[in-house]
Amino acid sequence: MYEALTPVSEMLSRNLDTLCHQPLLVCGLLEDNLPGLLAEHGPAPRVFTTDFRYFQWLSPRSGVNTEFGAVPANEPAAGLLLLMPKAKAEAEYLLAACLPLLPPGAPVFMAGDNKGGVKAAPKLLAPYCEQVNKLDSARRASLYQAELSRPVPPLVAADWVRRYPLAEERLTICTLPGVFSADHLDAGTRLLLNNADGLHGRVLDFGCGAGVIGASLLKRNPGIELEQIDINALALEASRLTLAENGLQAKVYASDGLSQVQGRFDCIISNPPFHAGLKTFYSTTETLLTQAKDYLKPGGCLLLVANAFLPYPELIEQRFGQCQTLASNGRFKIYRAQA
Repeated sequence: MYEALTPVSEMLSRNLDTLCHQPLLVCGLLEDNLPGLLAEHGPAPRVFTTDFRYFQWLSPRSGVNTEFGAVPANEPAAGLLLLMPKAKAEAEYLLAACLPLLPPGAPVFMAGDNKGGVKAAPKLLAPYCEQVNKLDSARRASLYQAELSRPVPPLVAADWVRRYPLAEERLTICTLPGVFSADHLDAGTRLLLNNADGLHGRVLDFGCGAGVIGASLLKRNPGIELEQIDINALALEASRLTLAENGLQAKVYASDGLSQVQGRFDCIISNPPFHAGLKTFYSTTETLLTQAKDYLKPGGCLLLVANAFLPYPELIEQRFGQCQTLASNGRFKIYRAQA
């Protein structure tokens, strides 16, 4: 899954002499074994990732200290390498979270795909560094280098929380940078919520994001036993904040697909992701559709929203023997299947 070097890492491999002078704290859009490459040519890096799938993949590899969470451990670092995430706001957050761990004068590197926002590196680093230089550009990727000018105060997590109202459900949604549906309710989720009546028992919110679906279900069906899963640490933290903000309770935890889930459910509900980084990415949803029946009680249902053009009904029918289209608004469709 992550074995081949990305074009960004191939470009970085030309700069190992510069990158490997000190053990770097590496974070951002990690999609390969770049940390292992750095460890082979110099001091082993320390990796901080908000991606649980990547954390599980990299953790067993020797020589690389890997952390998963919404903030890095409060331990000093000698330098930073930020791989540009897909959202500029997430890059701003990661810089604010990681740079307090560095001393003044420490090297700061930013790299990424030229189409992925890395050209904003000079502006992103301007609050922290006097001068930002482009060190290399190849394979449609760029590397920027700077030096931390002054001590950076510790991250105040509350400063990064944004809120918006969900008037129909009388809820307040809390979000964090890079989390899906960060400033408004998307049309697909609204259509799903309008067709998710009468749920009971044990319910799994797959790919919970900021917790919109789960909080809405709890508000409408106070008796359900809800679990919320996601691979993104910032999404999980946003879901916890949304629950707390509205006086609701659920079990929230990281899971790569259904791998960390135990037992069976009366309903699995999802607005599943289909983007990963800069790429369209369907395998997470396809795996869900293949495995969901094994995690449902007899008579339990799978309920999801998807873009109308995606070939999910065929996959659902292959596994469940039937697939009902509950609603459509032209762009999105709601699918239901019963175990």
